[in-house]
Amino acid sequence: MRTFIRQMEEKAVRGGRLTYEEGCRLIGATGPDILDLIASANRIRVHYWGDRINLCSIVNAKSGNCAEDCKFCTQSAYHDTGIPTYPLMDSERLLAEAEMAARNGAGAFGIVAAWRGMRPGRDLEATLSRIRELVAAGHTRTDASLGIISDPVIALQLKEAGLAYYNHNLETARSFFPNICTTHTYDDRVRTIEYCKAAGIRICSGGIVGMGESPMQRVELAVALQELDVDVVPLNFLHAMPGTSFEKLPPLRPMELLKIIALFRFMLPSKDIMTAGGREVHLRDLQSWMFAAGASHTLIGNYLTTEGRRPEDDLKMIDDLDLTCASECGTPTPLPSIRADALAVL
Repeated sequence: MRTFIRQMEEKAVRGGRLTYEEGCRLIGATGPDILDLIASANRIRVHYWGDRINLCSIVNAKSGNCAEDCKFCTQSAYHDTGIPTYPLMDSERLLAEAEMAARNGAGAFGIVAAWRGMRPGRDLEATLSRIRELVAAGHTRTDASLGIISDPVIALQLKEAGLAYYNHNLETARSFFPNICTTHTYDDRVRTIEYCKAAGIRICSGGIVGMGESPMQRVELAVALQELDVDVVPLNFLHAMPGTSFEKLPPLRPMELLKIIALFRFMLPSKDIMTAGGREVHLRDLQSWMFAAGASHTLIGNYLTTEGRRPEDDLKMIDDLDLTCASECGTPTPLPSIRADALAVL
């Protein structure tokens, strides 16, 4: 297995795309082989990103009463989770949140709305107005996660308003998607990403692991993200919340999560792999290992309906690892390729 891992590392640093079959072999690593996988993933990360760690922050700009039945989500109207519900935040509050995100070191600030998606009307106009104001303020890069986009014109309007990145997770593999949602389709999600790409908006798309999917389905998700050529890949770790359909699902163990992060670094070597929701809960004392496993980006501050770590704790963790917080999120600057003979002695 060690030889195979080194071969896949070499392929990744040379810009090769690992296949589904190769990914399935990597995800099968056990015992000491997981440490080899992590070590190789770290070298791939360093090759493309150096010591740089990107940071971003999000705000729950419109909370609860979402008409979709996503089984993991506390904001679905199908679940009784007791979260606060409110309409789209006003500009003053959003600008204050963006300023706070910048003070905490975030290079990007994403507004997230709990609804099916964007369509012409009052909500769209209000959202476009908020985006323009955030862009004009210039505290951070302005991103958004606004659900399904069924009209390419809306994607163009978001781009014209100044939106830089659109987050729209595939959530899981196509083959597993019917187990997590029935009110919209996997193709609705793919189409949204394609509309945003066509409009010139960069894409943040990943998923949630630990929802009952198989290891091979995690590889399937990685291959789908390869094919869509997304820019940032957020990995969320299911935090099973009371009141949701998945509240009784057992958590994955920390080493399994690190193996998953490493897999995505191998499968999407040059992409910005981001650790997001659930990292504190499930990685526990191994949280700092997420960077060694290949993460080049993490979400700082609170999540949508749960609290995150104190930003100062995350900043200290990054500093303790002799890593550097990027001044703003962006694209990688690959280092010189690692020679095959050098890999042989690593």
